[in-house]
Amino acid sequence: MRPLQPGSTVLVVNSGSSSLKYKVLTARAAAGEESGWLAAGLIERIAGSGSRLTHRRPESTPYVVDFLVADHTAAVAAMKAALDHHGPDPADIVAVGHRIVHGGDRFTEPTVVDDAVQTALEELTPLAPLHNPVNLGCLRAMRAELPDVTQVAAFDTAFHTTLPPHARTYAIPRELAERLGIRRWGFHGLSHSYVARRTAQALGVLPQEARLIICHIGNGVSVTAIAEGCSIDTSMGMTPLAGLVMGTRSGDIDPAVVSYLIRATGRSADEVEALLNHDSGLHGLCGESDVRSVRRRAESGDAAARLALGVYTYQLRKYIGAYLAVVPQPHAVVFTGGVGENDPQTRAAAVGPLRHLGLRLDPGANTAAAGPAEPVRIDDGLGIPLLVVPTDEELEIARQIWRLIGS
Repeated sequence: MRPLQPGSTVLVVNSGSSSLKYKVLTARAAAGEESGWLAAGLIERIAGSGSRLTHRRPESTPYVVDFLVADHTAAVAAMKAALDHHGPDPADIVAVGHRIVHGGDRFTEPTVVDDAVQTALEELTPLAPLHNPVNLGCLRAMRAELPDVTQVAAFDTAFHTTLPPHARTYAIPRELAERLGIRRWGFHGLSHSYVARRTAQALGVLPQEARLIICHIGNGVSVTAIAEGCSIDTSMGMTPLAGLVMGTRSGDIDPAVVSYLIRATGRSADEVEALLNHDSGLHGLCGESDVRSVRRRAESGDAAARLALGVYTYQLRKYIGAYLAVVPQPHAVVFTGGVGENDPQTRAAAVGPLRHLGLRLDPGANTAAAGPAEPVRIDDGLGIPLLVVPTDEELEIARQIWRLIGS
């Protein structure tokens, strides 16, 4: 690891299937000694038409450029060029943190990446074929771009290693499940970890005592039940396809639907898996995957959009109700993620009908809480607290890696 200097920084790379988010923080921010960031960026529509890079510095006009980004290796090169030309200086980077979706049984803590670790991560690809290859592509590219900088992998699955056997086990032949790694792994763990700790702080509760139900609602959606600060159940399963209705993912369906679709349509198993991941959810129901667009259509009288929103929020409400049954006397129900933080109507549809379970929404506070910078209460003070808490996966990754290598 490079020696720490007053201007030392940490770079966090958070890659999605067609995007790359990044953030540069001071080493002191990664250590939890200060807040703030030095740069943040987003590269959108990778491998598609109309790719865009947006690079932000505090109190500066964003640098925005549209150009073709062929793949994630090219996205990493574009990120490095943005840092070279617009700062902060990549020469000050002492560590790079990477979000890796699936760590399996082997990787349950942040891990410094060397050739052996990279090979082991590549062997996990069958467990997350839609996500780990993209994460690993960025990891390989960053190791090539900054060969002398420590690279650390942080895992979305790690937060859910505390799932008890009865919550993580599927009722299929045990030998087969154990040999193939078929179990509930859980995802969005970096977000759930950050939000759990941030919520406990906001409520004056010790993190190791927190009892929460956290709803991470974005294009992907997951709900996690937390007791004594640990994940005890979560809606996503062996893959991120399970659980709630999402932007393009179906969420829970009868498993027999898969074999029926193969027989009835002549599609291959891979084609049906792609359909359930990319052409289902809100998109499959009404042709739109963005909640804002679906809501505009619903409000204009579009029946398909109204049904899509009804299915989407009904499933969310059901999961919240189910997790109220497994989290005794919860300290709070929490909303986070792009939709969870910014869409009062989704929150109202999810918890408004649950007054009989102790969830009492304050409509005015809920409407006012649109993208808050800090945790905010949206309940009426007479039941279980309801909070909107902004997530920060990049800061969570930075702090995890700093606990590993910064001391």
